[in-house]
Amino acid sequence: MWKTFYIKPNEIGILYYRSDFKKILQPGTYTYLGRHWQVKTYDLNQPEVKIENLELLLRTHEAELQEHLLIIRTAFNQAALVRCGQTWISVMPNQLRAFWRGFIEVESHIFNLEESLELPAEFVQQLRGLAINGLKKFQISEYEIGLLYVQNNFIRPLEQGEYAFWTVNRDVALRTLSRIVPNPDFPLEDVMIEQHPEFVSAYCEVVQLQDRQVAIVRYLGKVIAILPPTSRKLFWRGVELEMIDISSNAKLSPNLVAELLAGSKEVLLLSHNSLHVREVPAQHVGLLYVNQEFQALLEPGIHAWWLYGRSFQTEVIDMRLQNIEVSGQDILSKDKVPLRLNLTAGFRIQDPLRAKNGLSDISSFLYKELQFALRAAVGEQTLDALLENKGAIDRSVAEYIRSKTADYGIEVDSVGVKDIILPGEIKTILSKVVEAEKAAQANVVRRREETAATRSMLNTAKVMEDNPVALRLKELEVLERIAEKIDRIQVNGSLDSILTELIQINRQ
Repeated sequence: MWKTFYIKPNEIGILYYRSDFKKILQPGTYTYLGRHWQVKTYDLNQPEVKIENLELLLRTHEAELQEHLLIIRTAFNQAALVRCGQTWISVMPNQLRAFWRGFIEVESHIFNLEESLELPAEFVQQLRGLAINGLKKFQISEYEIGLLYVQNNFIRPLEQGEYAFWTVNRDVALRTLSRIVPNPDFPLEDVMIEQHPEFVSAYCEVVQLQDRQVAIVRYLGKVIAILPPTSRKLFWRGVELEMIDISSNAKLSPNLVAELLAGSKEVLLLSHNSLHVREVPAQHVGLLYVNQEFQALLEPGIHAWWLYGRSFQTEVIDMRLQNIEVSGQDILSKDKVPLRLNLTAGFRIQDPLRAKNGLSDISSFLYKELQFALRAAVGEQTLDALLENKGAIDRSVAEYIRSKTADYGIEVDSVGVKDIILPGEIKTILSKVVEAEKAAQANVVRRREETAATRSMLNTAKVMEDNPVALRLKELEVLERIAEKIDRIQVNGSLDSILTELIQINRQ
């Protein structure tokens, strides 16, 4: 029995007799005698071939197979890339793969994974845009630095460019850091400093501070970080460092205060947790306490100290003349009349240290002592005495309060009672008394004026009795006053008769 086989131009065949490999058949027609011949054909458009028992066939027919097949065998530490025309295929470790030669151009490249997981640059360019099994690709921009990690262990930095790495049984990761930010968040900084000094020396500045040291880090003249004592921090190269010893003097210089407190919001936020700041206004003085002990008087201005290792407390004292009001004080006078008084006092702090050390609350102390002084002064005098001489209260209170404040460096400038408020019934009684007094005074004045008028009339009569001309002038004056009240006068007779009649009428 003859068997005929036809192999197409785009195919290739493997001839078997009773499942034994005999040969590889190129495209064409083949005839064999016997019924146990078999041919298995393969499409050459699919370059990778799946041949049963390939490992066994290579042992017995390796030379013939190598002539038609590209054989890829990878060890446990190897991976391979196979290019089939425009297609790339990856071969993982411990694999045996076969590809037909001739119909589609194939080539292979084997890589030792123990030597390097990185794919050479020429392959990275050829694989651009392709997803290859077992490879991870990274793109680093010009403003970035990449940190390559394998199994969470730092390997090396990556500059700008494209990279690809084998990820066979390994975790490959990339962490990118911006070059624009001078103080990025370096992962595991202490490990980086201790285990990878070559990277640190090439790319970074290390700030290592001792106890009682503070560092200010600037980039392009701008403060970007304030580091506390005993800290350690990584920065990109190019930053400026200012190390400050705070062991003896923790106060900041005026220039540094202006830079840190008049800067941007970011700088103010950095300073917030590092500084104790106190502004002393004009006409004020500040008291500085360090670790609960007084240290110095502070002049007007802005002052700042480093907080580390110390506790700071500052008090601001107003040195100007101040007023204190003691209002609504209900007090009984000596004659048991209830009064309500309002007192005001002006004071000035002459020695702020004595005042602060001696008094916990200056205003409360003054208010209490003024209360005591006012009650003592009012309780010693009757209502009439108080109303006649209110200045006596002022003098008594002033003398008392000045003796109390002298030991605390406080000068009392003035003391005065603003109001003395009487109860309603007392007001009514006083009003009646005043009204009676004024009425009596008015009556005296009226009587005095009447006496003076009578005396003047008597003197006038005596003058007219001895002087006819004066009498005639008086008559004319009376006539003038009468004429002012008459609308029309008819004259009958002479002027003398008229005057005589008017005088007679007036006498009647």
